[in-house]
Amino acid sequence: MEDKKEKKVVLSGRNIKKYFPVHSGLGKSKKYVKAVDNIDIDIYEGEIYGLVGETGCGKSTLGRTLIRLVEPTEGKIELLGRDITSLKSEEMLPLRRNVQMVFQDPYTSLDPKQKVGEILMEALEIHGMGSKAERMDVAMEIMDKVGLRPEHFYRYPHEFSGGQRQRVGLARALILNPKIIVCDEPVSALDVSIQAQIINLLQDLRERDHISFLFIAHDMSVVKYVSDRVGVMYLGHLMEEAETEVLFADTKHPYAQALLSAVPNPDPHTKKERILLKGDLPSPMDPPSGCVFHTRCPYATERCACQTPVLHEVSPGHKVACLKYEEGVAAD
Repeated sequence: MEDKKEKKVVLSGRNIKKYFPVHSGLGKSKKYVKAVDNIDIDIYEGEIYGLVGETGCGKSTLGRTLIRLVEPTEGKIELLGRDITSLKSEEMLPLRRNVQMVFQDPYTSLDPKQKVGEILMEALEIHGMGSKAERMDVAMEIMDKVGLRPEHFYRYPHEFSGGQRQRVGLARALILNPKIIVCDEPVSALDVSIQAQIINLLQDLRERDHISFLFIAHDMSVVKYVSDRVGVMYLGHLMEEAETEVLFADTKHPYAQALLSAVPNPDPHTKKERILLKGDLPSPMDPPSGCVFHTRCPYATERCACQTPVLHEVSPGHKVACLKYEEGVAAD
């Protein structure tokens, strides 16, 4: 694979934090849900970056924060080399053309009162692009690119299947010719056969138009198939990051190992050992001290409870947030 250091960074975040305040009664101290806590991430031109983790780990919040659908509590966000962290809404508007989003639910993410053509042309109209006839031509072209027929232009969202609606959502994201698209579990609500169609479509778009994707999911098998690199999140923290083949062949972090062990084995004659994590997922409002995973980690030591690991590079491009892989600590 081509060296990522030579590739252009499309979207990056440094020390990204997103805390949601929790309102309590009078006389009680204010608390926060630490949905995203001090994450560094880079997404390169023309790659699909898979972001995985169990429900509630903060992966969707991270995706929305990186494109400022929700405002970061702390940190720095750069889009195409420009710092967008503190830009006002009117300053962000022209930059929105470069970054779009496909939402998880294809049923509620489309306006039921608008026809598909109106949904697609609305984005062009907001950005003042072309005449009405020109916007219609662009919409028809994008529909063809995602596998929709011309007659679909005049139909309402409720007249489509889930897979077709997700294609409409993808067409809406593509119509502004963005540099990066954030896909928030875009196939989790679809049948397996439709999932394959959408995933293959994303890969075709990446190869043909060099679009970058942040692909958020909890299905490790889907992420393995679609992604170039993978980041594993747990309780608001990035625990491991590597190229897909490296991560699946040489998983380092105990949490990532547990996630991979849950992926079904297609060979019925091969027995696969399942790693069962002890305890329950801690509350993001009151995360454990030290390493946030130490309360469930089978290899945790006293040191893990008081010292917070940083994402440390154990080999080129392979980073792990685990104390046993940091400098001066022997790895198993």
